[in-house]
Amino acid sequence: MAERLFWEELNPGDSAESLRRTVTEADVVNFCGVSGDFNWFHIDDVGAKDSVFGQRVAHGMLVTSIATGLQVEKMEPKIATAAFVGLDSWQFRAPVFIGDTIRVKRTIGEKAENEKNPKAGWCKYEIEVLNQEDKVVQRGVWNMLIQRKG
Repeated sequence: MAERLFWEELNPGDSAESLRRTVTEADVVNFCGVSGDFNWFHIDDVGAKDSVFGQRVAHGMLVTSIATGLQVEKMEPKIATAAFVGLDSWQFRAPVFIGDTIRVKRTIGEKAENEKNPKAGWCKYEIEVLNQEDKVVQRGVWNMLIQRKG
């Protein structure tokens, strides 16, 4: 397994960017099946042309889910994550269309001791999901539990 940074090694303000990933038709169709969200603006190409977006859009939660994968496996340095425990003020800032290519920028935010379990510490990731035009399409804070050394 590749080296991973532990809680003690994370410094507020440190940032990293993931590799890119293109959102595909298959992603949208598969997410419809998994989530049960078959809203017309995700699946009706003709109807979506008359929507506020002018074309089909990827599910916001699909994009968030892809972002978690990019942050975990397509970004260096990797972090010794114990658990993803929640989102703070998560915002969908712009649509993501089929064929858009996204990446994640992660900045280490606040850190705190975990009094219930000394094997891990709390950390906030300030996350931006950017498209191929460097536009922020989603942003917010991920609350993470990070393994400690030893």
